[in-house]
Amino acid sequence: QVQLVESGGGLVQAGGSLRLSCAASGRTISSYAMSWFRQAPGKEREFVAAISGFGGISYADSVKGRFTISRDNAKNMVYLQMNSLKPEDTAVYYCAARTNGRRTVVPGVSLGQYDYWGQGTQVTVSS
Repeated sequence: QVQLVESGGGLVQAGGSLRLSCAASGRTISSYAMSWFRQAPGKEREFVAAISGFGGISYADSVKGRFTISRDNAKNMVYLQMNSLKPEDTAVYYCAARTNGRRTVVPGVSLGQYDYWGQGTQVTVSS
């Protein structure tokens, strides 16, 4: 079992920055792919960013150049630095862990590949 708890969400003006944190417990996550997804009201949950246990990283096109995913294995933490925020970034952001399946350098980007999820943290970007 892996427990994931997100924090760092809030209300920010367009152009501002936020740093989301995901604290993992129950298992060491250093070898797992970890990801961030988001879900806006009335929309499906979508991929934002992921980092593999090998350090490989993937980003959604909509956040490339603005968001940065990172991990601190010593602290069992994953982060999402979000800069140049836009109103369309408004959503609940979820941290997820992939504990099964083949481990690859390039992390998976599909929702179904991740088997543990946090409760989410709200990010609201005002215009």
